[in-house]
Amino acid sequence: MNESGVQSLVDQETLSARVDDGDVPRWVRRHFETFTDALLGERGGTPFPCHFGAQSVRDGEPLYTAVPSTTDPDALLSFRDTLLEYLDTYPDAPGRASLVTFFRPPEREFTEADYHETLWHLLQFLHVHDPEPWPAEIPTDPDDPHWEFCFGGEPMFPTCRAPFYDDRKSRYCPVGLEITFQPRALFEGITHDTEAGERAREQIQGRLAEYDGVCPHADLGDWGVEGDREWPQYLFETDPEQSPDECPIRVTREHPKAATPRGEPPAATGDD
Repeated sequence: MNESGVQSLVDQETLSARVDDGDVPRWVRRHFETFTDALLGERGGTPFPCHFGAQSVRDGEPLYTAVPSTTDPDALLSFRDTLLEYLDTYPDAPGRASLVTFFRPPEREFTEADYHETLWHLLQFLHVHDPEPWPAEIPTDPDDPHWEFCFGGEPMFPTCRAPFYDDRKSRYCPVGLEITFQPRALFEGITHDTEAGERAREQIQGRLAEYDGVCPHADLGDWGVEGDREWPQYLFETDPEQSPDECPIRVTREHPKAATPRGEPPAATGDD
């Protein structure tokens, strides 16, 4: 962890120092600054809705990586390896160490549909190149309330921020796609079926309405609750015409799915 280079797994203290020293590309610096500003700042006097996430950033707990392409196979295989390293690392990290992933912004202007397509391309790639089988206890049908994305043998919740959220500012990132991976284990003790989880849910939803200035999204729900689904919550839709009606990922228990011989990941240098 904390090796030099854009695609390495780094802790918050190391990334912050590299940003201050100018040792990362401009797009990584912009991602990090806008992410920390959002989670630690206020909007209209209301703090960021997820107080668990804000406190985690305040305490310096998250781990980070930056991916220079959403399509290049070598870049995505390096991303896969970093995610695996994170899964090995986070249980021994202090607090709730989620993985915040910054993606290099596209060269052209993306629509909402482009961001949905990009997210599911990334998750499908990870699934196909997952070295571990899909967990036996998790269904493969995304329309099952107990389905959630899994990788490296672990169920997880990937939360996205993107530039097309003009009104829903809690999900807004001005730079490009940003995914925070949260293994299900990080939610232990604060799930919807616990007293602490119910209190947290009420507080977060109350803050969401104040912070965003709009009602919480209709797709916001809880894992395992009949009628709620995980996959639409990863990247909330704002325009039904540009978002998928069905979950675009195809999940199978066939394993392994792909052999992945590979060369070195592409160099990540420059300041663009």
